[in-house]
Amino acid sequence: MVLGRGTRLLAGGLGVACVVLVGPSAPGGGLFGASAPVKAVRDVVPDRVMTWNICNPCDTSDVDRAAEIARYAPQVIGVQEACVRDVERIRDYLEHLHGLVYHVEYGPVLRNWNRCGGVPWKPGGFGQAILSAAPMTDPVKKLYPEGGSEERGYLAVTTAVDGRPVRVFNTHLAQRSQEAVREGQVEVLAEAVARYDRAIVIGDLNAVPDAPELAPLWALATDADPGCRPPATADCEVTTDWRLKFDYVFLRGAAPLEQGVHRTPVSDHDLVHADVDTAGAAAGDTRPEG
Repeated sequence: MVLGRGTRLLAGGLGVACVVLVGPSAPGGGLFGASAPVKAVRDVVPDRVMTWNICNPCDTSDVDRAAEIARYAPQVIGVQEACVRDVERIRDYLEHLHGLVYHVEYGPVLRNWNRCGGVPWKPGGFGQAILSAAPMTDPVKKLYPEGGSEERGYLAVTTAVDGRPVRVFNTHLAQRSQEAVREGQVEVLAEAVARYDRAIVIGDLNAVPDAPELAPLWALATDADPGCRPPATADCEVTTDWRLKFDYVFLRGAAPLEQGVHRTPVSDHDLVHADVDTAGAAAGDTRPEG
């Protein structure tokens, strides 16, 4: 159900029934045994999108990660530095412990035993993921031609935000000292974003707002932080433990209503959410980019 601006739904019930953890998660399997899927008993905020680099490797419980996400109940969240197994567990905890039901698309760029466990001949997938309360269509998983110190890419899907179809891109650009690599990555990303009149780009860009390599994105979209416009970036709210802004919600064909940056003890990046109005443009080209 789509609500008006500023409306937030309260919990739809007295809580989630107590569940028993029956074993470790496995790809394709749930954490909570063979119980039938449950309907959401708590509503997401239908115009809210969020980005979060969940930190890997970090000694962090997926129960804690799910609790952090549940505090803000976004319609869509993009996570970076995410192992497929971690995202599976986070999704299950969101449903069974918090009453929030999400669809998931995975965009791994690496198969990495050291980061994600598994066994040497079948390591876990590492990269991006998007969780959405609405179904997602036309997923595209794109590796950048040059990744820098490790492979990087973006994941794109079409889903609903504020009751309208939106193309959502989730990315993680090359590490902070690799400006030239990020420049090429942004060119690839911007070319895909430009095909849509209504798009949201979320992710860890590893660059401050006035970094030259981000110019193609600024030419297409605006940051959900209303005070953050280069070249004057003094009012940009920082998003990392080292007090720099690296995490963005870029809006194209949508208007920001409110942004929140939330410090968290379970990652070196803050959670960044934006409540948005998507009524300003048509969905544009709905064919998935190549």
